Amino acid sequence: MEKFVVEITEEFEGSRIDKALIDARPEWSRSQVQQWMKDGLVLVGGKPVKASYKMKRGDILTVQEPEPEVLDVIAEDLNLEIVYEDSDVLVVNKPRGMVVHPAPGHPTGTVVNGLMHHCNDLSGINGVLRPGIVHRIDKDTSGLLMVAKNDKAHVSLVNQLVDRTVTRVYTALVHGHIPHDNGTIEAPIGRHQRERQSMTVTDKGKHAVTHFKVLERFGNFTLVECKLETGRTHQIRVHMKYIGFPLAGDPKYGPKKTVDFDGQLLHAGTVGFEHPETGEYMEFTSPPPEDFLAMIDKVRVNVDKSED
Repeated sequence: MEKFVVEITEEFEGSRIDKALIDARPEWSRSQVQQWMKDGLVLVGGKPVKASYKMKRGDILTVQEPEPEVLDVIAEDLNLEIVYEDSDVLVVNKPRGMVVHPAPGHPTGTVVNGLMHHCNDLSGINGVLRPGIVHRIDKDTSGLLMVAKNDKAHVSLVNQLVDRTVTRVYTALVHGHIPHDNGTIEAPIGRHQRERQSMTVTDKGKHAVTHFKVLERFGNFTLVECKLETGRTHQIRVHMKYIGFPLAGDPKYGPKKTVDFDGQLLHAGTVGFEHPETGEYMEFTSPPPEDFLAMIDKVRVNVDKSED
């Protein structure tokens, strides 16, 4: 375990300890530092402190940086669709039904398993089961994911997510006829008090903002484009349900068995970010998969028949 020790000078006096640590060691991410604090690995005067601790001149700060864990993930040739790749970043188009990273019940067949076969230089910041993974999308959501191939790239992409400068645009088919052409949903999202595997809008939740635009209306369905300003778990699914237009096919937040589709009709079609090394803004797009487009056509045809 590597130890980082420093005496706090006037420059950092009064600063939050988590922010100061990131300023001092830019290769560390905010989430990484905050996890170390929870684990009691960040000490002031030999005692653990919280992220909100404001430093005083003369404080002796010690960070016990954990050794990287040995990766124990099976590399599998899953024929991932790589949209872009260079020595720093990779963009993959995840199919619907594929889990992003290994977890209990899904040790194989994940995006991470496929990435481990595709390349061996992924960032290890996010832990033993999530190498290179900067953000995630749900199993039954298809679309584009950013992947970091080194720790510097990982820190940059995570900080861009925190600073809300990453472009993330989704296409979704929702229940109901949305009367207005666009709108913004600003409602905090947190864990459901009783159903712990679900999220909900709650005053105790984290700030969450989703912008939406209507693309097409089909009687009792609406095709929308959703742009994330924040990135909370299940954000689009929860926000659209909150305003009365849940995603079609959504087994957790939508009405049951209303469409013949296995999972929510949600596709992460656009992702854009500044390249961690060059600073150039890069944006990638991917159309919805064929089964998603087929369902839209089916809904459209049904509406046309009803109007005949």
